[in-house]
Amino acid sequence: MKKLLKLSLIALFGIIAFSSCRKDYQCVAEDGTVLNHCNNCRSRGVVKIAFDTDCSFSGGTVQTK
Repeated sequence: MKKLLKLSLIALFGIIAFSSCRKDYQCVAEDGTVLNHCNNCRSRGVVKIAFDTDCSFSGGTVQTK
């Protein structure tokens, strides 16, 4: 039973790690126009943080594609 639990936890962490690696984001204004793109950004990377900051300064919101 312990071995099954360990394998399940390893599989769960693997799925989480691969699903949150890189995503495509876009900065969208209130009227729906796309202001900027961030392709293959890491969700917690420096590029994504800068993209979020630039998007908020330009008055848009960040959305996944």
